[in-house]
Parts: sequence; C-alpha cells; structure tokens
Amino acid sequence: MKSMTGYGRATSAIEAFSLTVQVSSVNRKTLDLTIGLPEEWESMEPAIGELVRKFATRGKVHVDIEVTGDKSALESTWDEAAAAAALERLRNFAAAQGVDFIPTPELLWQVANSQRRASSFPSAEIAQAEVLETVTTALRSFSAMRASEGESLLVDFIKRCTILHRQVEAVVTRAPQVPMNYRELLMKRLRDAGLDLDLNDERVLREIALFADRCDISEEITRLRSHFEQFSALLKFEGEIGRKAEFLLQEIGREVNTIGSKANDVTIARAVIELKNELERVREQMANVE
Repeated sequence: MKSMTGYGRATSAIEAFSLTVQVSSVNRKTLDLTIGLPEEWESMEPAIGELVRKFATRGKVHVDIEVTGDKSALESTWDEAAAAAALERLRNFAAAQGVDFIPTPELLWQVANSQRRASSFPSAEIAQAEVLETVTTALRSFSAMRASEGESLLVDFIKRCTILHRQVEAVVTRAPQVPMNYRELLMKRLRDAGLDLDLNDERVLREIALFADRCDISEEITRLRSHFEQFSALLKFEGEIGRKAEFLLQEIGREVNTIGSKANDVTIARAVIELKNELERVREQMANVE
C-alpha cells in the first residue's frame, strides 16, 4: 500500500552546474503530472513523464528541476566589441552611400541582439542521461516515502476494520431478537386495545411473519461480510488499490444503509450509526491511498 502524499529530492552536477530535482505529490483521483524544467531541456519532458509513471499511478505529482551555477554562464550576453564593430561597418556603409547615419535605439537593440554570446548552458543532448538518472534517484526517495506513509495508513485501516467487524457482529447477534420483540409488543398493544387474541391466531402469526420478512437482513449481512473479506484481502495487495477500495467502501455503505432502514430496532440503529461514522473515517483515509 502506498500513500499519494510523498516527497523526494536528489542532486548531481553537470559540467560546472549543480542540478537539483524535487518530486512532490498530494492526493488526486488520477495521475496529474506537471514538470518544471529549464527551457533548453523541454525536449526531455516526455522521457521524464515516462519515468514518473513507473513510480506513480495516481496523485497530483510535480517534478521540479533546477539548475544553478555561474550566472554569466547560465545567460547569453552581448558581445559589446562585436556589436560596436558591426555598428561601425554600418556607419562606413552609410557614408559610402552618402547617407547620414544616425543610429536609433531600435537599431542599437537589433545590432546588440545579433551579436550575443551563446550561454554555456549544457544542451539537452549532453545533459539528458544525467538528468534522467537524477530524476530516477529522486523518484526512488519519493516512492519510499509514499510506501512508508502507506504502512501507517495500513495499520489504521486494520484497526478500523476491527471496529467495523465488531459492530456488524453486534447487529448479527441482535437481529434474531427483533421479530420476538415485535411479537411481544404486538400482543401488548392488542391487550391494551381490549382485543384478546391468542398468539397462535392466524392473523397474529401472519402479521409477525410479514414483519419478520420486512426486517430480515440476512442477505445484507452475507454481502457485507463478503465485502469485508474482499476489502481485507485488498489491503494486503501490492500495487494500486485506491479505486477498487473506494468502490468496495461504497458497496459496504449501501448495505449498511439498507440494514438501517430495514432493521426497525433501536439497538441495531445505534450500531448502524457507529458503522457509518467509522466508514466515513475509512473513506477519508482511503482518499490518500494510491
């Protein structure tokens, strides 16, 4: 089991530059990936995305790649001598044509830009192998943290499943008493109303049978136990379990609601409230599981 919350970091060097990769994530129903990297390395984005997908299938994941080093080396700069020489050639050319040469700011900008020194920033071709290796190292750290948090979540789920099982068994123990209690209540109401009917009267037996059928929750209990078994087995599965677990919790919630509406018993109603409260806590935690 892995949490969708995680963080990983790795550093390395490329030529004279320092490379830092940070990977972080929070919960999201699908994989929502964003990658921040220098403009010169944008061609690496598909390869980085492919790497991330080997470590994460769900979550809002952000990969940040930062390069630091000598600022002058990271930025392209004007070659002032070359720009001045180009401007002088333009002046001489204008004089040879008998044209007055008065440079405008726009012309100076164009000439200066045409004579930029290229930065010594590593190209994508040179840097890719090192960048991908550093991203992989950060992803391993990121994955380890998600696995560690997942273990903590697993312990919590096991504890809450125990509570859910206990409440369900309390319902199972109470359920057979409900028709009997109704029979006693029905007879008391008949006596209070002055109707002296025998317990074996066909009308009484029919009413009790109808009530017992309406409040019968044996099918719901059977399905509920099956869902719990599947959920417990799923918690031990290595890999993505979040979507399937959310579906099972939805089905468990449906059965619990049906039991609550059919049982017609205060004690069972209290157990159903506890089941719903605990299920909501499990749902909230499951939203953080990959």
